[in-house]
Amino acid sequence: MIDPILWNDWHPIARSSDLKPGTILRSRLLDTDIVLWQGENTNVIAWEDRCPHRSVKLSGGKIFENTLVCPYHGLAYNPEGQCVKVPAHPNYTPPKQACVKSFAVEERYGVVFVSLGSPSQPIPPFPEWDDPSYRTYLSGGHYCRCSGLRAIENFLDVAHLPFVHAGILGEPDKAVIEDYEVTSIDTGIYMKDIKIWQPDPDGTGRGGVAAYDYWTIRPLTVALRKQRASGQKMVLLYCVTPVSEEECIGWMWGTLNYAHDIPEEVMVAFQDKVILQDVDNLESHHPKRLPLDLQAEFHLPSDRASLGYRKWLKQLGVTYGAIP
Repeated sequence: MIDPILWNDWHPIARSSDLKPGTILRSRLLDTDIVLWQGENTNVIAWEDRCPHRSVKLSGGKIFENTLVCPYHGLAYNPEGQCVKVPAHPNYTPPKQACVKSFAVEERYGVVFVSLGSPSQPIPPFPEWDDPSYRTYLSGGHYCRCSGLRAIENFLDVAHLPFVHAGILGEPDKAVIEDYEVTSIDTGIYMKDIKIWQPDPDGTGRGGVAAYDYWTIRPLTVALRKQRASGQKMVLLYCVTPVSEEECIGWMWGTLNYAHDIPEEVMVAFQDKVILQDVDNLESHHPKRLPLDLQAEFHLPSDRASLGYRKWLKQLGVTYGAIP
């Protein structure tokens, strides 16, 4: 069953740097196989990875003269998806149904975003990415065998930081989470001024108390702002691609208005390390899908964000990757 909320949203599926003229990539989104390709004179194109003739994967083909050529019978499809050449029948005019299903595609923040449906909203905004006072980096994609909704909830869960990320984002002997408030906003929920002591909150190696603000933007897109007493700010945007109901890929964009002297590869390695520390726990979830029935699991006071997120998803009618 199609989930209209996620079907009509934008999802990151590949790095722009991996797609150059003459390249073909395969991906999977919402249980749909996708082929990405770019000809010499085209923008990035996203299609269903299926030849409409005999249903083989077009991603196994090749690019020739700005067409994607099927590996099975050599049928060539132009950038609009229409079959324009049938080698077995040179004088044959393919019918209109000899056309590949195409999807909306845009490039932003160094990533290719795809929507399988008709997006009613633009790609989530991230103003810090284009602000010259911030340095930027991208971490991901990171594959994980769990529902994308579980991964987003984990991002909003502050109480796991002292344990899963001990020595970086917390310490077990400083695990107390003070009470905090979750408020409703147009794009879901907002949590403000959650203070946590962290040995290395941003990859610079300088410990201290960090104050967090979290907010949701879409069901599978969230952000946080981490601020220190000095006024230094770190803003993260986190998007999770729903490969299937129990598989996902995480993408993290990081921006800081300081630490301009630290090489980008160092910042990426730090973020990769933090994200990968979550994988074992995320993959051990049983069930792997997120239960929206609040009685299915018990909750702690520090789970206010999780509760707010689950209530919001249920209100929206999100079903993919969830248990009603």
